[in-house]
Amino acid sequence: MRITYSWRLVKLLTVSAVLVLSALVLVGKHPPKPSPLPVEDHRLISPQTYHYILNQPAVCQDTSPFLVFMVPVAPVESAAREAIRKTWGAPGQNTLTLFYVGLPEGGQVSSVQDKLVEESRRHADIVQMDFQDSYQNLTLKTLMMMNWLATHCPNASYAMKVDADIFVNVFYLLSQLRSSPRQGFITGSVIRDGIPRRDSNSKWHLSEEQYPEDTFPPYVSGAGYVFSADLAARISWASSFVRAIPLEDVYMGLCLRVLGIRPVYSYSLLTLRNLFAIRNLEYNRCTFAKLIIVNQFKPSQLMDIWQDFSKGHTSC
Repeated sequence: MRITYSWRLVKLLTVSAVLVLSALVLVGKHPPKPSPLPVEDHRLISPQTYHYILNQPAVCQDTSPFLVFMVPVAPVESAAREAIRKTWGAPGQNTLTLFYVGLPEGGQVSSVQDKLVEESRRHADIVQMDFQDSYQNLTLKTLMMMNWLATHCPNASYAMKVDADIFVNVFYLLSQLRSSPRQGFITGSVIRDGIPRRDSNSKWHLSEEQYPEDTFPPYVSGAGYVFSADLAARISWASSFVRAIPLEDVYMGLCLRVLGIRPVYSYSLLTLRNLFAIRNLEYNRCTFAKLIIVNQFKPSQLMDIWQDFSKGHTSC
């Protein structure tokens, strides 16, 4: 009798444990539905609050680009923009490249702004809104890019948010995208173990008031990530549920969590190597031919590398 009772107790405890674990797994997969932000909090990060100073609303009017490169860049970084125009961001292969900026120091009456207006007149590839261009406003700038894509280029297939100091192997990227999902897709270098830094001296500091959770949801490194263009409108919508933080790539992860979308890690099936190299590598043509991005290049370095790479990458 005691043995029977003990066995039943063990079974009961086992079943209870399984149910508890299952519940935890389900909660992990389906986080509670968030509440909309207070109107004032959302207004601060909504692109609808700001106005375009420079815009290119007609660039997709008669075409549907396969891939749109969206490059957040400081107003003063004209050399970086020019290097991109002459390398991986050059027109062709059904791609479009646009640069997104805020206001320079000194605002609309500065000499930097005058030069930016002239550059926009020559190239018609700069989009600018009237918020201060700063590190703290990178999240706002990213939402500006998403809103612009959803509004002015809704028929694009894919988009890539990519920093201005990045080498992009556009040839390999385009070949990879031909077989990628067309909806609900985002890929890059996925960070799954991110935690907030509470050190007030850190560039990436987040206070508990700004972000009370102890961990971040999976997110893609902001150096460069690729997504199906349908996500632009969906992320814009999700932002009305997510309080602003200055870490734009983490913020995108928070929006993706609202949408129930998990970013996909991009790696080579043959070598299991990360295709989005978010560190600097010494240039080697055939190494770079097997990667999508490599980090940290000055404009002059990018120009030198591209001259060799664009002509010789097919021989690897």
